[in-house]
Amino acid sequence: MQEKKLHLKNISKSFGGRKVVDIKELTLGTHGIEGLIGPNGAGKTTLINLITHKLRMDGGQVLYYTNGNEIDISNKSFDEIARFGMVRTNQVIQDFQSLSIRDSLLLSLATPEYERLYSIFSEKKLRKAAEQDIAKYLDYFHFENPDGHALSAGEKKLLDIIRCLLLKPKVLLMDEPTCGLPQDQTDLVIALMRKKTVEEGMSILIVEHDLDLIWGVSENVYFMAEGEILIQGPPEEVRKNKTVVKKYMGEGDA
Repeated sequence: MQEKKLHLKNISKSFGGRKVVDIKELTLGTHGIEGLIGPNGAGKTTLINLITHKLRMDGGQVLYYTNGNEIDISNKSFDEIARFGMVRTNQVIQDFQSLSIRDSLLLSLATPEYERLYSIFSEKKLRKAAEQDIAKYLDYFHFENPDGHALSAGEKKLLDIIRCLLLKPKVLLMDEPTCGLPQDQTDLVIALMRKKTVEEGMSILIVEHDLDLIWGVSENVYFMAEGEILIQGPPEEVRKNKTVVKKYMGEGDA
């Protein structure tokens, strides 16, 4: 078990008078890989958007823990949060159609966050370090033509994951990261995530509808419904919980 990375207090968000997120208290990041599951409309993606300040919360507090320090990131910008070491993947992937795969990744690193990681390097060494990191990930995911432009939906997903990993985050929030990927690429993503948690101490929260993936990879699972976290615990306990079965899985999947 790791030290906690995030603590949420009284997080709430409403749209049109309907409360879509209502979290009284929640600690995240005490395990390497955690899963967040729940039916459509449960508030899972909205919660991720609130944590990373892509949406402004109606009320509450998000505390981030790094290097023994507690930082209130409730009102920090998305970019400021990334500088602290927390990044997220996206359901909708930005597409640089005019750029090659390699160049689109280089462009995504034209950020203060990446320069901070390599601040002791000259600009030439910075670019070389970035190119080496990019080449490593493109090779791992078997991109045969990194100078190409045409990308499948699955390759766009992988590029989004690579962009996040290039920033060397301490906390990675992944919203349906393997949706649309073939099994061999899904296996590569899972293996890499496990490696990152073990070797780098990264904490990963995965929002996913693929329950087989969640049960297989997560050390801890949160079940969300109607804006609230109703159940949390080891996957083998959550998958047998009567509330989870009734509200999400269906009796036939118990």
